[in-house]
Amino acid sequence: MKLRTVAKCGAAVLAAVTAFALTACSEQDAGKDKIFLNLSYSGNNWQDEAANLALAVANSPLNSGKYLVKKQISGTDIQKQISDLQSMIAAKAKLVVLYPISPTALSPTIRQGCDRGVTFVVYDSTVREPCAYNVAFITGAKADQPRDAFFGAQTAEALAQLLGGKGRIFMNRGVPGTSTDQVHYDTAKAVFDRYPGITVVAEYYGKWDSAVSQQETAKALAAHPDIDGIWSQDGEVGVIKALQAAGKKVPVTGENGNYFRKMLSEGWPGVSSGSPPAQAGVAMRIGLRILEHGPDSVPHDIEMPLPWVTTETAKPCPGNEFVDGCNFFPNESDTLVTEIFQKDLLPQSSLAAARTGAPMAELTPLGDVSAFAQPEWRRVFTRGKCDAGWREGTVDDQQNPAGLPGCVQEQE
Repeated sequence: MKLRTVAKCGAAVLAAVTAFALTACSEQDAGKDKIFLNLSYSGNNWQDEAANLALAVANSPLNSGKYLVKKQISGTDIQKQISDLQSMIAAKAKLVVLYPISPTALSPTIRQGCDRGVTFVVYDSTVREPCAYNVAFITGAKADQPRDAFFGAQTAEALAQLLGGKGRIFMNRGVPGTSTDQVHYDTAKAVFDRYPGITVVAEYYGKWDSAVSQQETAKALAAHPDIDGIWSQDGEVGVIKALQAAGKKVPVTGENGNYFRKMLSEGWPGVSSGSPPAQAGVAMRIGLRILEHGPDSVPHDIEMPLPWVTTETAKPCPGNEFVDGCNFFPNESDTLVTEIFQKDLLPQSSLAAARTGAPMAELTPLGDVSAFAQPEWRRVFTRGKCDAGWREGTVDDQQNPAGLPGCVQEQE
């Protein structure tokens, strides 16, 4: 009887404590604006690091007392992402930072949210709904060569040069249906089509995943062992490992995997560029600036600069920062995506923030970002149409490579 009585009393006390804690938490969160971080697909290092960096911004001392932050993963089912966004709107979200699975399918839901006062900031992949803000690198140019734009085009041109303009190549694509994959592929293919000596003998979807990319590259190598080079999106670490398993060493252009940059530093021919996970942290900062300073305080289309590391410039970092030109971390995992810093937009980032979401203690308010507005002539790639006063045409004089489709200014 005593045991039962004690158990009952213990349960009662626990229930009371739990109820008190929930009430206290509810009171503590009362009045805070709600922020949601929404991912579509997840599970690779890039998505994990990007989400962690966004949360590290939102939960920093600068912001943590003001907002109630929640993360949700919708997966690759577009209807699930739509449903989740609708639930966030119904919950009276103030800000939704998201990775969209489609550039167009979310538009009606995003418009509905905008009409109810929700701010949407999209990172890496883009959406065409005009009320949303895009933060993306897919049309970005090299920081030191602002005319050299597009990851797809620049890495394709680099591979063509490494091959002397001829050879048999593979193209390792990303996640089907995303604007990121499509823009990368279209601009790369436009460059390869200019080289009659280059033949694409296999295309496959590595889905921005090292394991999938390794498997798909191995299959392609079994069918086409006489390969001369590989153009890859994220997942290039798997591409390199498939080549190593097959005893081949050919030029590879890919993204920012830690192991890839290590191989470059040891002489593997290629170029590391591509998508910085830092974009998600920047997107969160953009959204928070909008909440603080209004919808006109930032451009609707922010273009992240294009990283660029070659066999000659790949350099290990002695610590946890990018210093003295270093650009990868030899003691971290092979699949760590290295581009977690952006000197102008996310200098307070850290390895701890990327790995765990640890709050960025030194975060300061984001300043003017107008210098990072996407140029009008590249807007059609992200918005699907040109701005007022511009029309679709061939861009010849503002960017390299010349001759890609884009927006040209209408003559008065």
